[in-house]
Amino acid sequence: MPTPSRPHRLLAAAALGALLALPAAAQTTLKVVLIDQLGSLDPVQSTAAFVRNHGFMVYDQLFALDSKGEARPQMVERFERSPDGMTWRFTLREGLAFHDGAPVRAADAVASIRRWAQRDVVGRALAAATGAMEVVDDRSFTLTLARPFALVTEALARPTASALFVMPERLAQTPPTTAITEATGSGPFIFRQGEWRAGDRAVYVRNSAYKPRPEAPDGLAGGKVVKVDRLEWIAMPDAATAAAALQSGEIDFIEQPSPDLVPVMERNRNIRLFALNPTGFMVWLRPNHAIPPFDNPKARQALLHMVNQQENLQAAGVRPSEQVPYCPAYFLCGTPLESHAGAEGLRQADPERARALLREAGYTGQRVVFLNATDSPINNAVTLTMAQAMQRGGLIMDVPAMDWATLTQRRNRREPVEQGGWNLFVTVANVLDAQNPLTNLYLASPCQGGLAGWPCDEELERLRRSWWEEPDAAKRKQILEAVHARAYQVLPYINAGQFRTLSAHRTNIEGLRPTTVPVFWGVEKK
Repeated sequence: MPTPSRPHRLLAAAALGALLALPAAAQTTLKVVLIDQLGSLDPVQSTAAFVRNHGFMVYDQLFALDSKGEARPQMVERFERSPDGMTWRFTLREGLAFHDGAPVRAADAVASIRRWAQRDVVGRALAAATGAMEVVDDRSFTLTLARPFALVTEALARPTASALFVMPERLAQTPPTTAITEATGSGPFIFRQGEWRAGDRAVYVRNSAYKPRPEAPDGLAGGKVVKVDRLEWIAMPDAATAAAALQSGEIDFIEQPSPDLVPVMERNRNIRLFALNPTGFMVWLRPNHAIPPFDNPKARQALLHMVNQQENLQAAGVRPSEQVPYCPAYFLCGTPLESHAGAEGLRQADPERARALLREAGYTGQRVVFLNATDSPINNAVTLTMAQAMQRGGLIMDVPAMDWATLTQRRNRREPVEQGGWNLFVTVANVLDAQNPLTNLYLASPCQGGLAGWPCDEELERLRRSWWEEPDAAKRKQILEAVHARAYQVLPYINAGQFRTLSAHRTNIEGLRPTTVPVFWGVEKK
């Protein structure tokens, strides 16, 4: 793709220059502390939540999920679907532009879909069902299916894991194995890359050229109207430091304050708490299926008998009112797709049963490396708690400490533990990560590729595919139960506790909504 024309560059520079030229007193700055700090920029290559959070500020989506979980047009102005659902045509809204001034074209959207589809579990499923995807003109493209796929618009609204964001074709043509190092999008905020200091802060400014949709914001969909001039994402890994900064007014928002500090903040009249994610989160224990001992399914089954969900949540300081005492559901409890199939008899930990299964798996006392992200209070607490339970169950544990950004890099290593590999790590997923057999990224068990942990089960993959291909709702429910039961046989990961956290903000901050992931359009600082 040619570089932006001189007029486009001048317009973009003028818009940004006008903002930066404002007197300091006239600028409104929102300072936020999120679960993690920004560690990398490529929303396709990484599934880390910090890249997704960055992506929602810098990029835009073709479709977006509203508060009911329904996909609504975002960058798309209109779309047509053939009666048999096999042919789709999408037309982009007029006036969309990237931060460098170049117009957003259908070619950019198609290239972004293709790059994303090589990495994300939803993208791979859509690509496998696609016969052709072609650019029609600057604003339109078509997608023709080769086999049924019932969730096209939902796939194009993918909000988590490797979320689907539209970037310039020149960047989207980067192989997905190579990280992009430039954050040029068309979203409501512009990333100030020159001010990014890893481990300190990332800075964004309002995109004055952004054209919001006319609808009111709803979930992740609707009009993205930015009402602050500058946003600073501050790194404060110490929970007590962050809480003190919020109470003093040094910062404006904490996504996930440490649960043991919530009562203190509740007593502060200048702070308000709310559920950013009303359904809550699930702790996922991810075993490495590629190396011993958890390449053996019996060793993975042993983990089921070591995990005590309530013990994990208590260790993390989650208040009883925010806990789900026990939830085995891969699609989370309290959702329309909640299932307990295959999980019978697993509510209570059973160390003796765990030891017996380890013996059957041939485990003879090898060191088990359980990666621990100590900069996340919840991850750290449940990792240490489960490591102790695993010792009681007969495993020899090694729990190296690191920050989350380092963990997200190390978990991609497939070497034996003696060469820097790993056996287990914990991540925390929200309902958008886990909501069904298609979108649940760690449930996917492809025998080629796949995410860190690399599960492989052809039967589970066949059942998942039949779920998203089946148009009949009753049959889909039956298939879902079969998916769930099979998952409990092969265990791509272990459910280790569902809980809800409260976010906290200063009372002069208005417009924050229960969006599940943190977004800051529509937010005002009075």
